[in-house]
Amino acid sequence: MTENGKLSLARVFEGGNGAQLQLELPQLRLSAELQGIDASSSNVLLDETCYELRDAVQGILASPAEIVGIELPPASVKLNLLPESWRRRRLQLERQAEWRKRLLWAGGAYGALLFLLLLYLGVMRFQVGWFDRRIKRDAPGTEFVRATEAKWKALAPAIDAHYYPVEILEDLFESLPSADVRITAYNQSARQVSVDGEANTAALAYEFIDKIKKNPELRTFQFDMAAPRILANSHAQFRVEGKPK
Repeated sequence: MTENGKLSLARVFEGGNGAQLQLELPQLRLSAELQGIDASSSNVLLDETCYELRDAVQGILASPAEIVGIELPPASVKLNLLPESWRRRRLQLERQAEWRKRLLWAGGAYGALLFLLLLYLGVMRFQVGWFDRRIKRDAPGTEFVRATEAKWKALAPAIDAHYYPVEILEDLFESLPSADVRITAYNQSARQVSVDGEANTAALAYEFIDKIKKNPELRTFQFDMAAPRILANSHAQFRVEGKPK
């Protein structure tokens, strides 16, 4: 039901036969009157698909029923009236914009990495300069320590008993494996000890150098021996040289 062009009351009737309308339409009119709606049917409109119910509706409402056709809205169809060349150009522009955006992101990332690299190089350069300044500042003290160490090393043979010739000779004689090994010459400088000798066999010469290396009193030196020279009488001449460790 409508009143002054506005919908006042609506109800759905299922089935759509005359017998049902005989029951439903009077109830609809009564409901409208109870709600204060004018139920007088001065104008009745009936859809053309319900033409067979026209007589029943007119008899119940005592008003002529006018057949009308209700047009449905057209189906929504997306139309694209742009020419094909325009669509291709639009797609090309969209792709160019997407690539431009990607290039901007890549450029930003590259710039950030370059900035971090420059920052790292700057920090490293600052640290190198700081260390150089520390080295220059500590150079006098470092040189003093080095000079003192060199002096003590030069004085070591004079003040350390391990460098005394008498002590070294005694330790060398204690390392002789037997009386068949003899020391024939001994020379000592500030930085080197040399021992010439002769053994009845080359094996005794090797045994002698082995005992020297194992002697704890001679651990101040690093001893080495070249291959002994075999004499005509099968004796072996050798030279042992030792340098401070």
